[in-house]
Amino acid sequence: MLSCFVLSALPFLWPTVLSSAATLDDLKQLEITCYVPSYLTRGLLLQNVEITYDGIQENEDQNHPLPLYSIQYGNGWNATFTIESAREGVGDRNIMAAEENAEETEIKSPFGRMYLIYRPKGKDGRKDEIITNWVSDPNMNGEKGKAPDSHPVLGRFHGFSATGITVTEFTKIIQSLHPIGNDKAHTPALTANAPAPEKPAAEKSALKIHPKVFNMIDSWVSDAESPVATEINLNAVEKNGNQFNEDGLKQDGDWLIYSLPDTGGFMRYRVLEAKGNHYKIEYQENGGGTLTPASTIEFDIEKRHIRLNGSPMTIHVLRVTSYNQK
Repeated sequence: MLSCFVLSALPFLWPTVLSSAATLDDLKQLEITCYVPSYLTRGLLLQNVEITYDGIQENEDQNHPLPLYSIQYGNGWNATFTIESAREGVGDRNIMAAEENAEETEIKSPFGRMYLIYRPKGKDGRKDEIITNWVSDPNMNGEKGKAPDSHPVLGRFHGFSATGITVTEFTKIIQSLHPIGNDKAHTPALTANAPAPEKPAAEKSALKIHPKVFNMIDSWVSDAESPVATEINLNAVEKNGNQFNEDGLKQDGDWLIYSLPDTGGFMRYRVLEAKGNHYKIEYQENGGGTLTPASTIEFDIEKRHIRLNGSPMTIHVLRVTSYNQK
């Protein structure tokens, strides 16, 4: 099984050293090609960038650093998208412990055909895990084309994985990948098979939380004390599709808006700040009249361990840390 995913494993896996935290701007300074998406599923934000340096072999230039990079995006609780790179020593990434519950597929990508595996089975719904095989960039293809047994200097393999999103969303992210910065030399080769990029994630709401959640925090206009709720179970919000119906949701610039049926009113919010699992938003609501109260809410997204019907479980909660009514 999974024979179609196996790349020819290279004979040596050399140690990676000198790990350091970095920024996307730091990646632009590297001589290797680093890839970033122009589209991200709503709620995914940059969480971590890391640059490491591969060990230099005895027959290689001891004064030529060999950088690798990794990038992680996340929504603070259940969804992630990760990019990894390798110089050599790669094998099969498309292996999952519970293969009986996994399914394989093939998608088009800027790198050509890309094989991936995901679980649970079924094309619909968010996946617990999605993993692609390694793909080689134009530098790697060029170096291996000239000398198949050589150790790559600029060429890299790139691997992609995700949790908590659908295969369709994952495919959109993959098809939006491009070299960071102004690496025009590689762009035509990578984008020949890719569809036109969708609206950048930066222009979309930075959270995938229903506006009704923030309505639960605000008090009624006629009442004096807010916030009412200071901790909300996001697992329940995600699963309770009747109470948190997405039919009336739409994106309007920075605002994620939920239109209230029959009244002409709305609930909406926009992200003012986001850092890791901490967010600051402006929330507004209108019942259909001329009054539109607004508040600024800061909160963290955290894990909680509780017991449900006597059994232990872990949930993700929104915990309010600051509230200001305008």
